[in-house]
Amino acid sequence: MTPNFLILGVIWYIVFLFSTTCHEGAHALAAKLGGDPTASHGGQVSLNPIPHIRREPVGTVVVPIISYLVAHWMIGWASAPYDPAWQRSHPRRAGWMALAGPAANFILMISAALAVRGGMLLGIFREPQSANFTHIAEAAVPGFAEFAAIFLSILFVLNLLLGTFNLLPVPPLDGNTGITVLMSEERALRFIAWTHSQGFGMIGLLVAWIAYDKIFDFLFRIALSALYPGSHWG
Repeated sequence: MTPNFLILGVIWYIVFLFSTTCHEGAHALAAKLGGDPTASHGGQVSLNPIPHIRREPVGTVVVPIISYLVAHWMIGWASAPYDPAWQRSHPRRAGWMALAGPAANFILMISAALAVRGGMLLGIFREPQSANFTHIAEAAVPGFAEFAAIFLSILFVLNLLLGTFNLLPVPPLDGNTGITVLMSEERALRFIAWTHSQGFGMIGLLVAWIAYDKIFDFLFRIALSALYPGSHWG
């Protein structure tokens, strides 16, 4: 366990906690705007990670650290509470609330991409010869640029993962509720009632992860092609 490994782990955790907090904070804000103050009363309409850590300490602290030690990258979870009665009364509002989380991740991913492109124009970054979770961009100058390149690379890829994975239409992921925005309220209610009655839970997550593992490399290369048009990533 080298100093570089520990420093990289700190960067990973900062990005993970910030991205997860933005995701859940977006859920909470969308619910509040839609008439459900449940998460707001818990202090989760905020970029302060503490309320989210208190609600899900295992998913926000224990699992990310273990996943980094084992796999050298981080995954975990958090959650924002909502009122089931509100969802039954306003199923399509609940759908928009569900989509707000992945939307926050895509905003962070795009922001990271714009920062990388801006850094390249300024000569701070350059396109890497090979890419992984920590090498979407490489420093063209020594010093702070090296930290920035790693931070932005992780921010880009982790939010690509969080945003697209959560959009899978499998319970309990956001995409399962999010697709109700395309339905009438009556059909959305029936769909929500059916998925809740099936008790998918961890089975749904396992199926989603197996399916996602087969498509992430494809999504990753599409994202890189968009970040570096005309490059060898396509």
